[in-house]
Amino acid sequence: MVVGIDDSDHSYYALEWTLQHFFAPGQPQQYRLVVLTAKPPASSVIGIAGVGSAELLPTVEADLKRTVARVIDKAKMLCAEVTDVGYEAMEGDARSVICEAVDRHHAEMLVVGCHGYSKWKRAVLGSVSDYCTHHAHCSVMVVKMPKHKH
Repeated sequence: MVVGIDDSDHSYYALEWTLQHFFAPGQPQQYRLVVLTAKPPASSVIGIAGVGSAELLPTVEADLKRTVARVIDKAKMLCAEVTDVGYEAMEGDARSVICEAVDRHHAEMLVVGCHGYSKWKRAVLGSVSDYCTHHAHCSVMVVKMPKHKH
């Protein structure tokens, strides 16, 4: 089972939900868990900045690496009681990184959170969960955060 997360409350909620429903303490583990996060290339983050942005690359890269480390550390804390778990941070667009991980691990299930974007924001940013439901070669569970948790 692959769980794709980023540094958002929505994805941490999806991971917690997965742990509660599939990896509860005292229950036999049905799946090997792989927690995955994607780090966009620094050049893609500042690509819209244009001329003169090259000197920003090292700073942006360092910030992205710190964010990935924070995401993995939080995932490790949340998954402390899971016996068979791996953590991966891959560089690239989250949509393709997640689908590639599903194939690489022969995952039976993918779990992703849902940011609850409007149609407009989804169209502009692209929905990772929507992309994965159409392109991942396994069952995909999109976990939505209850409204009262926002």
